[in-house]
Amino acid sequence: MSFPMLPRPETADALLVCTCYEDGIARWGNVLHEIAGAREGDVLVAGANGVRLRLIEDRAWHYLRGGNVPALVSDGGPVQPVVVVADTPAVYGGAGPLLVDLVVIPGRGVRVPAARLGDVLAELISGTLTFDHLIREMDVCGTYQGDGGRPAYPPPTVPLDRCFPALPAVSGVVLVRTCFDDEPGWHALLNELGGTDDGWVGADLDPDEIDVDHYPLTAFVVEDRSFEGLPPGQVPALVPPPTAHDRERTELVVLADPRTFAEPGHPLTAVDLDDTPGQPAVLPSRMVGSLATNLDISNMDFYEFVAVHDTEPWWEE
Repeated sequence: MSFPMLPRPETADALLVCTCYEDGIARWGNVLHEIAGAREGDVLVAGANGVRLRLIEDRAWHYLRGGNVPALVSDGGPVQPVVVVADTPAVYGGAGPLLVDLVVIPGRGVRVPAARLGDVLAELISGTLTFDHLIREMDVCGTYQGDGGRPAYPPPTVPLDRCFPALPAVSGVVLVRTCFDDEPGWHALLNELGGTDDGWVGADLDPDEIDVDHYPLTAFVVEDRSFEGLPPGQVPALVPPPTAHDRERTELVVLADPRTFAEPGHPLTAVDLDDTPGQPAVLPSRMVGSLATNLDISNMDFYEFVAVHDTEPWWEE
């Protein structure tokens, strides 16, 4: 693994980890100011209950994804149920800090407005608030109680009785089959996506025949019953981080789940790995290639593909 382990505080502090660096220097932007806590050395005391946030810096954590955070927690176990991350969206994008679940579904994330961070953490630590509650009250931008609109397809509630293996380290998009009830439907889906070649779907499409309004999906196909029933929230922690000698980076994971084979348009569930780890975007299979391409060239953000409740989806406008 290319990232160092996170330190284990001697006290019951929560970790606030900077993952945004320029020229090796940590960039916090306005995050610390917006949290509005009292500074005590490398600790920020925030909220009415005085939650202690220990500021952690190491340029080796540059671009660390929230989904990989739980694997960096020492074997002694987490001091607090979450790690807080000040990443690029929080530093430069105006988003709130990212809270990463360490206990219930490790690796999934939700954003909290910086001004509310201390109070929300106090409720999480006391058990008054659960991470599931944060997820249920998340808007399409991945923010707890944000005003971006409610997702049309919220993350599913599933029993936590399964452990899943790591996904393959692949550069690009990974398409994972999680439903094995419809064999003809699965093969029909692969054919619709351009057919498979050496484990990839849509890899050898003719550029002259590409419809730019419905950009084709190129993805590595994972067809393994070990991933049957895999929910979106558990995906980020299964994506291997790049190593020091292999910089391949999975940009997106897409799930072919029961909805894919039961609803018109064969909808696939794309899973955010960066801005809000574990957040799903459900959209017709013909549109997933456009999502992947726009994310790859940084033309759009993941939340722009999340369908909003009671609003016509962008692909039907």
